[in-house]
Amino acid sequence: MSDPASPALTRNRHIRLTSHPGQDAIGAPAIRWGADDAMERGPIVGTTSSRSQRNVIGTHSGSYGVYRALAVAAGNLVRGHRADLTDTSPTDPIGPHPSWGHPERIVSIDPWGAIVQQAFADYLAEGYDIRPTIAVTKARIHLPEVKQAIALQRLAIDGRIVLDDASAAVTKIAAEPVWWLPGVARRFGVGEADLRRALFEETGGMYPELVTRSDIEVFLPPIGGQTLYVFGNARDLADPHVTLTARVHDECNGSDVFGSDICTCRPYLTHAIEECIRGAQQGGVGLIVYSRKEGRALGEVTKFLVYNARKRQQGGDRADRYFLRTECVAGVQDMRFQELMPDVLHWLGITRIHRLVSMSSDKYAAITGSGIEVGERIPIPEALVPADAKVEIEAKIAAGYFTDGSVPDDVRLTSVKGRGHD
Repeated sequence: MSDPASPALTRNRHIRLTSHPGQDAIGAPAIRWGADDAMERGPIVGTTSSRSQRNVIGTHSGSYGVYRALAVAAGNLVRGHRADLTDTSPTDPIGPHPSWGHPERIVSIDPWGAIVQQAFADYLAEGYDIRPTIAVTKARIHLPEVKQAIALQRLAIDGRIVLDDASAAVTKIAAEPVWWLPGVARRFGVGEADLRRALFEETGGMYPELVTRSDIEVFLPPIGGQTLYVFGNARDLADPHVTLTARVHDECNGSDVFGSDICTCRPYLTHAIEECIRGAQQGGVGLIVYSRKEGRALGEVTKFLVYNARKRQQGGDRADRYFLRTECVAGVQDMRFQELMPDVLHWLGITRIHRLVSMSSDKYAAITGSGIEVGERIPIPEALVPADAKVEIEAKIAAGYFTDGSVPDDVRLTSVKGRGHD
């Protein structure tokens, strides 16, 4: 590495007090979250091979970092491997948008994470191990529900969005979480020290720097991140005059992948994809945000335990006990706190969602509370609700799940206390 005091890098440094000699600002670029300019903000450096460069807690790749460690231990991966990023740049340019320079708009992803090769070229030339946390590519998706919609003439093959083989052309975006801890704490209305201690204790002390390195403000948590699917021109997402149809969908492996009929997750997801395609074909743009929060962020094991408890309770699966059974097992009805969810929408430059394909009151409140305008809200058609999922819809509607008066025809409203998610 060349002289660490080179002019290109000095501007990004400021001295911080630390009890860890050799791991201070001498080798690690400073991060000024919310700066308008990438070089002023500074790169995210989560390398494990050059510890003096590190300016974050944790490492890249989230939970996959454990697999990386296993590969190193097994001898399948050379420790300190540096990624060759040739020809890996985004297929579609995203931003920069004004929200990238707003320190409270985006606190859970790195807005510069897709363009590190360009934004931090000087650092890379100095030998810093900087890795993308966002990737943008092109793809085609093949869904039987899209083929069915074509057969029923709800969708048409147009050669642009829907291709001759009935696949849909999309821009795919993957984003890893990058948490600016002061901003995350403020978003949740808690003290940063309390947040750090809870993160440290509830991960079994996995990240001691959370409580020993208050000078490091950025955390790369080992959680799943998000995948986005854009139908139409990705640049149109930031244009409030172009009709945007969008759904924010939380992962449900059993339904989304395997078609389990105890919930409405896949039917609602595929319905949203059809709406996004139709909107794009009519001159708009469509967006699916897929967040990995399996089982209401409680995990799949907990979810299956709750399924058993719901089915075996006296009187069978009941709407008035739908949320209670989850709380009995997990201690909480839901941990998919939506406060961080709008960040990726702000990264895309979105200021208005014309058609939100969601019945979730929590998602709606999070999006609008972050300053994004929402027009029409689209519920799941009654015909798409599986028979075994009627209890779910019944319980959620009764809990204030969809508040604009649009309720599926055969849903009975009963008095039940719960949170509004889909």
